[in-house]
Amino acid sequence: MDKLRRVLSGREDNEELGLTAQVLDASTLSFSTRIKWFVICFAAGILCSIFGTAMLFVNITLFAIFYTLGNIAALASTCFLMGPLKQLKRMFEPTRLIATCLVLLFLILTLCSALWWHKKALAIIFCILQFLAMTWYSISYIPFASFFLSVSSLNDAPWQGCSYKVLHHLSELKMPPSALNVMSCCM
Repeated sequence: MDKLRRVLSGREDNEELGLTAQVLDASTLSFSTRIKWFVICFAAGILCSIFGTAMLFVNITLFAIFYTLGNIAALASTCFLMGPLKQLKRMFEPTRLIATCLVLLFLILTLCSALWWHKKALAIIFCILQFLAMTWYSISYIPFASFFLSVSSLNDAPWQGCSYKVLHHLSELKMPPSALNVMSCCM
């Protein structure tokens, strides 16, 4: 459990905490409080998205608003796990910068099209694009997930030649031979 706390707080085993970090660490939420608020915020996001989806054929404006609020709540829930500043830093890392910008853009455009422009078809299109951008953003947090998806999309079929290309690219990343042997057995 301590290792999970260190990973979520961003501390390594051999890192010494300075005085400022100790003061900030002492004033933050406890681990159990962080988990509770993460679950509450994430569940609220899911409920908003489900309610929004239920409103799809009743009122498109409510659908767009609640679906967007659900995605915002899901994004905000991860702030409780690692803290808002670390979350913002990770969101704007070079590996997920484009995905983050697209998610934020489509969140804003969905709300604008539903509330100010009153264009229902545009709101639905932006919700679909919002879903795709959130999927890409979520995949960017899974190690090598976007790499595996890009390699499999290069082939005619995802299962043709994928394992050779993956192992070839991983060997270029200077992975230890033991890791490559394990991966080649699994493919």
